[in-house]
Amino acid sequence: MAVANAAINVFQTITDTVGLTTVGIYTAPVPYTSVVLLAQVTNIGSGTETVTFGFSRNSVVTPIVQDLPIQSKDTANLVVGKLVVETGDTLTMVGSTSTDLKFILSLLETSNI
Repeated sequence: MAVANAAINVFQTITDTVGLTTVGIYTAPVPYTSVVLLAQVTNIGSGTETVTFGFSRNSVVTPIVQDLPIQSKDTANLVVGKLVVETGDTLTMVGSTSTDLKFILSLLETSNI
């Protein structure tokens, strides 16, 4: 049975600057399961920087990439293929600079109802 006013499929794009503190960049909302279509980080600075990207479920963090070096003016794909993020799961990120790493996350949220 469909819920009134609930979208079945919702595309999301999230962009931001990676910081020096580990933060949750996305948490799958109730009642959605999400599929990560793209996760990239670009280094706009003049030196090599590193990024750590992780997946958290029930407070257990699993690194997807850890301290991945990204050269100046280069981009790194953080997920090869698709990643399923279930309700309550969180994607986390931290970098080695607070200004030079820009990320973009593209995903599809699908209603569990």
